Amino acid sequence: MKTVITFGTFDLLHVGHIKILERAKTHGDRLVVGVSSDKLNFSKKSKYPVYGEKDRMEIIKSIGVVDEVFLEESLEAKMEYIKQYDADILIMGNDWAGKFDFCGEKCQVRYLDRTPSISTTEIVEKIICDNFIK
Repeated sequence: MKTVITFGTFDLLHVGHIKILERAKTHGDRLVVGVSSDKLNFSKKSKYPVYGEKDRMEIIKSIGVVDEVFLEESLEAKMEYIKQYDADILIMGNDWAGKFDFCGEKCQVRYLDRTPSISTTEIVEKIICDNFIK
């Protein structure tokens, strides 16, 4: 049985999130997803996600292709998470291309194309523009 692991914030869930999770699952039998903690997100982006970590974990857990969800608390701990979940393949979006090649010591690393023309940032900008610029 091949285990695939991936990571993300998964704030304001959109079709791009669903598609990358569906595609990740096709690379193995079991899909494990690390959802970035609120604290980790703040350290990366200097802002908190719209939805808290517990809600985001619950949302991701409810997606049919996802077998297990855990809280990712450190970007530097990718290798430990890979070992902990005995992952055979690490899947990341191609916006991270090359950044996790070091994990190839423990598992295969694959970067999948992101869904074109969709991102959480774009959704937030559209919400702001549609509601405040009229």
